[in-house]
Amino acid sequence: QTKVLEKVEPAFWWKGMRNPEIQLLLYGKNIAENEIKFSDGIKAKDIQKVENPNYLFVTLNTDEINVSKFKIDLQNGKKNVASYTYELKERKPNSANRESFSSKDVMYLIMPDRFANGDEKNDSQPNLTEKANRNLPNGRHGGDLRGIINHLNYLENLGATAVWLTPVNEDNEKAYSYHGYAQTDLYKIDGRYGTNEEYRELSRELNKRNMKLVMDYVTNHWGISHWLIKDLPTKDWIHWFDDGEKGFKRSNYKITSQFDTNAAEADKKIALDGWFDTSMPDINQKNPLVLKYLTQNAIWWIEYAELGGFRVDTYPYNDKDAMAKWAKAITDEYPNFNIVGETWLNNAAHISAWQKDSKTGEAAHYNSHLPSVMDFPLYGEIPKAIREKDGWDSGMNRIYNSFTNDFLYPDINNLLVFFENHDTERWNEMFNADPKAYKMAMTLISTVRGIPQIYYGTEIGMRGDKNKGG
Repeated sequence: QTKVLEKVEPAFWWKGMRNPEIQLLLYGKNIAENEIKFSDGIKAKDIQKVENPNYLFVTLNTDEINVSKFKIDLQNGKKNVASYTYELKERKPNSANRESFSSKDVMYLIMPDRFANGDEKNDSQPNLTEKANRNLPNGRHGGDLRGIINHLNYLENLGATAVWLTPVNEDNEKAYSYHGYAQTDLYKIDGRYGTNEEYRELSRELNKRNMKLVMDYVTNHWGISHWLIKDLPTKDWIHWFDDGEKGFKRSNYKITSQFDTNAAEADKKIALDGWFDTSMPDINQKNPLVLKYLTQNAIWWIEYAELGGFRVDTYPYNDKDAMAKWAKAITDEYPNFNIVGETWLNNAAHISAWQKDSKTGEAAHYNSHLPSVMDFPLYGEIPKAIREKDGWDSGMNRIYNSFTNDFLYPDINNLLVFFENHDTERWNEMFNADPKAYKMAMTLISTVRGIPQIYYGTEIGMRGDKNKGG
């Protein structure tokens, strides 16, 4: 028997938020045929039906609700067909003014599936497609949240003060799901990593040590198996291409077109709206319902899991105006909250345009409201500088020349600096474990302006050839 009310998202909320409005997503078979009633005299500000009758979007003003719990009833005629008790929780004291990561931190990046297996019982899950198989280089290997919790002494002794995990929300694709970037449920931790409660436990244990948990947030794309993708509320929830196969067209990855005054509109469109892969539909942030969903989900995780920051994947591939609203809504709610965007470009002028209050962005009549960006130009120059002999524009002069572009950034101390991460080659593979090259790179990112980020295994000189699955 199909449930009349299968999902309510977010499942609960909090009183006392700066923006008191919440948009509830209600989902169930032909749910729009029913009438919504609320207990305690509560009235909805708006009830929106969409082209798919399995959805209702309900807007409430929490400042007008004077109870901590109330009932949402669905009625068909005089018959009550479903009921849900909604809760408005109390916020933790000073939640809005929480500290976030900054240049005083060392950020440690972990791919949870590859770090430590703290609970072998969750390695495979009956309701999740891909099972654990350590013989597959790109398969699930069993690392989880419990494994990280069990090794917090190690991280603390190492000197890490902020921990960035690659995405740990459910990614229920058939293969290669361990990377987590094709999420299938934005409100649920993947069962192979643990539970929502364990994620919050990790954050709280870090906070006890004056450390912070940084969530890897993905706004640009979801997994093709996401329950919302499989039953779209509106066709324009994602980007479709009528001349593509099943609506799919791959991005041309020319994200420089976002600020290129000479870019062809066709190139711009395919860069932004094209899919990363057939398994990753491109999300349409211009749709107000989508943008509200993404904004609320981000705030829900900050409040629920007591987060200390976001790293946002593939930032320039999103609609830039929508993302400016997303970032501003979060930082309005949490004024000290830091968000670093993955801005994989090779030119400081291009990257600086994405940082909040940038003069280069201002020239394009744009303010991203994004506090922090990743210093990819420096990342690109470090290996060249170490390999080459010094010359007018070679060797260590590359590093100097990279720093001469710092005037482009409104906040140079809020750049993330690194020499390897989960998308790059391992440094010690590139340099054949040369200790001089390793020490130079580590010393450089540890002492220059910005926020140093190291990748798990960097501290022991881990090697691995990406092309060979190592």
